Amino acid sequence: MIMGNVSERRKQPPQVGVSVVILALGPVPQSDVGAGAALSGMGSTLWMPLVKRVRQPFLGQWALPGGGLRADHSLEQSAYAALESTTSLHPKYLEQLYTFGDPARSHGGLPMVSIVYWALVGEADGRIDFAGGDNVKWFPVNHLPELAFDHRTIVEYAMNRLRGKIESPDIATRLVGERFTLSQLHDVYEAIAGQRIDLANFRRKMLASGLLEDTGEKLRIGRNRPAAVYRYSRKPGTDLWTEAGTASESDDTRIAFQDDDALSALMTA
Repeated sequence: MIMGNVSERRKQPPQVGVSVVILALGPVPQSDVGAGAALSGMGSTLWMPLVKRVRQPFLGQWALPGGGLRADHSLEQSAYAALESTTSLHPKYLEQLYTFGDPARSHGGLPMVSIVYWALVGEADGRIDFAGGDNVKWFPVNHLPELAFDHRTIVEYAMNRLRGKIESPDIATRLVGERFTLSQLHDVYEAIAGQRIDLANFRRKMLASGLLEDTGEKLRIGRNRPAAVYRYSRKPGTDLWTEAGTASESDDTRIAFQDDDALSALMTA
């Protein structure tokens, strides 16, 4: 059936699809290091893949990976299908993020509802070619291009959720692995925060937190002397898996997460 004017289209049942915010730990682009940008001096940053749209609206602009729903697929299976068609990866960490359905996001077309998932990709999930291609390309989260629809809002929502959950072992270990040096964990925290964190202050506060235990192993990275290897401890009666952030919903359905006290403390001397 051919739809009529904008008013008539807005009264139609919404289209429902699944989108995925995929986050992976990667190197800081050399162009940023050379230019002395905000990322300069950081060991790692977060990257995400985007897809170039091949039809209107927003023809030629970048968007989050996504697709429609199928009757024989669950929501999670649909999210994995969108993820795998973009990156050929199957990360172990995939979680439903939020549902976005503001009428204005369709820009005059059929109303659209996006059920958004987010995925964390670590070294154990496969090697990533951050160079990317023409229609699918990885971008540093701090330097995203103009995005289609309300996808910038969705990315900001995902990053706020990530920062709110930074103390959860399930978050850090997905990016750095079950065993890590303090320098490697420091890189994860810096990448999530999107800014520099004093390494000495980070070491002192993490060791005093009681969250980590020394494995007794040593790891040499590059020409540096061997460093102690740690893992997250799970002491009896201690719940380390509780989310650190809280959310509140405003009138326009945007979520504002409170600043994470633990992250803020690590960025101060």
